[in-house]
Amino acid sequence: MAKIPRAEVKEDGCAEQEGATAECDFCDARLARRFRQVLKQITGAGEPSIPFACQDAAQSKAAYRFFSNPRVDEWAILSGHMRCTRDRVRSMPGPLLVLHDTTEISYGSNEGDIGLLSRVARKTICGLLMHSSLVVTPEGLPLGMAAVKFWTRNKFKGTNALKRKINPTRVPIEQKESIRWLQNVQQSTELLERPDQCIHVGDRESDIYELFCAAQELGTHFLVRTCADRLCGDGTHTVAQEMRTVRSRGVHKVEFRDKNGQVCQARLALVFRRLRLLPSRAKRSRYPELTVTVIHAREKDKPKGRDPIDWKLVTDMPVRTRTEAIEKLRWYALRWKIEVFHYILKSGCRIEQSKLRTAQRRVNLIALCCIISWRIFWLTMVHRSAPRAPPELAFTAGERFVLTKLSRRWRKPLSPQSCLAEYIICLARFGGYLARAHDPPPGNLVIWRGIRRLSDLLLGAQIAQNCG
Repeated sequence: MAKIPRAEVKEDGCAEQEGATAECDFCDARLARRFRQVLKQITGAGEPSIPFACQDAAQSKAAYRFFSNPRVDEWAILSGHMRCTRDRVRSMPGPLLVLHDTTEISYGSNEGDIGLLSRVARKTICGLLMHSSLVVTPEGLPLGMAAVKFWTRNKFKGTNALKRKINPTRVPIEQKESIRWLQNVQQSTELLERPDQCIHVGDRESDIYELFCAAQELGTHFLVRTCADRLCGDGTHTVAQEMRTVRSRGVHKVEFRDKNGQVCQARLALVFRRLRLLPSRAKRSRYPELTVTVIHAREKDKPKGRDPIDWKLVTDMPVRTRTEAIEKLRWYALRWKIEVFHYILKSGCRIEQSKLRTAQRRVNLIALCCIISWRIFWLTMVHRSAPRAPPELAFTAGERFVLTKLSRRWRKPLSPQSCLAEYIICLARFGGYLARAHDPPPGNLVIWRGIRRLSDLLLGAQIAQNCG
């Protein structure tokens, strides 16, 4: 391999690309330097094993001390990344989708002082819960995280057992775990500084009347899949009863993959109406009535071998035409992007395989891996949404040099005029992507393997230069 210019070798590659490392809110500059080092090491290793990533007793001890330092928490680690998310949002026109979801991070049983997660077959499962908020464009490009919350339980009781003792609707939202939805909506709205262009998207777990009111107070918007049949209008009938009287506004054809990966087509009958939504009787003294739009999309023909599609969405945005209703359905379909983000975090970064013994250490490690997972996801999607962008958007000069030199063994090597998509294809080939004419775009797995191998190749180039 040709000698790399010294100025290019000194760049830190994938760990430095986000730019978050230089602006994180650490109270000590030494903690910021250690964070940069640990982020670079774990990115190159591709897994959360500290000894494997550091490969040195002193470096491993320093990493353990960093994760257990009481002055280090998830906010300090992610603060720089979230500021970069805000900067990317400022350059994006039009609406922005803020996807919210909760995921369970399981560590088995008897895992140090890790809290309780659930109980399966009379066996207690230890772990953490993570509620995250991911900002994406209407085209599906992830711009970064806007909020995150970790928590665990000191004791576990099933929801059905609790309902026998108390009425959940009469418990204030501040005393429930559901408060996390309101907190993340508020934090992400304040961070992005564009409340009127943010649409907060959530699944049926986010069907919370308090969340609708909080969004109205913040001046932002929401799009939620509902599961509760609330009173509406004059209070004498429910939303379901009201929607049965609305005539269909057309049919929308969709194409998707079922659980077996087979391509399916469905014809959805669209129904939507603007109506007045009423809070439950227990909440009427605290929360006002709201004017919302309800959208129902039901599959017309009963399918074979799977459940029919039946989406019931509620939003504060007006929907006047069939085109606007279809737009809201497409926006809600993008909610799956945050599921993909959590999948990368668990299966790519393999955070559930970490052997750290305390909850504090694991939370800090997960927060660090969130930056890595976002970068993998972003590289996968930017290849599809902005293929003609310049490669400097994603790769450092050293990485571009290594990719260009090693691409000479292939039929179409990289050149100074190559665009971002060609560099990402080269990166994916390092991860096993064959790049045949009819192959689909590279996925997250091959991008992740390519990043790991590129990190090793960049390290080898630096060693070769230092050795002359």
